[in-house]
Amino acid sequence: MATYKLKINGKALEADVDADTPLLWVLRDNLGLLGTKFGCGIAQCGACTVHLNGAAVRACTLPVSAIGAAAITTIEGLSEGGTHPVQQAWTEVDVPQCGYCQAGQIMTAAALLAKTPKPTSKQIDDAMHPNLCRCGTYHRIREAVTLASNKMK
Repeated sequence: MATYKLKINGKALEADVDADTPLLWVLRDNLGLLGTKFGCGIAQCGACTVHLNGAAVRACTLPVSAIGAAAITTIEGLSEGGTHPVQQAWTEVDVPQCGYCQAGQIMTAAALLAKTPKPTSKQIDDAMHPNLCRCGTYHRIREAVTLASNKMK
């Protein structure tokens, strides 16, 4: 075991874990940040998506030893009180059904809009495609991403 110094949601945190421990389990089991979900464990569903220096990454397969000094943002750190335009749009469009995939969907959408503020429908579909939603709310997800894009300054 080793002590890893991590910058998560703007705070300096530490975790005593093995080098190959996936970031997902460090967040959930060691740091109590439960918003990031376990879905598949093989980086295929997107439920565990977080930002690493602003880029959407899958936390279930990313070893904590690979983080280094990178800044990590989880759904808990995206905004105070759900005020991020993506979170607001998600509520306005009423995207979630079961809600399980939503943190990963929101984090993927936020990363897309940070990089591409006015994406086309194809760009939205391409960016969101790797995130699975068992409830099939893909049309509402696209609508919410478009609305969030219009809300962003």
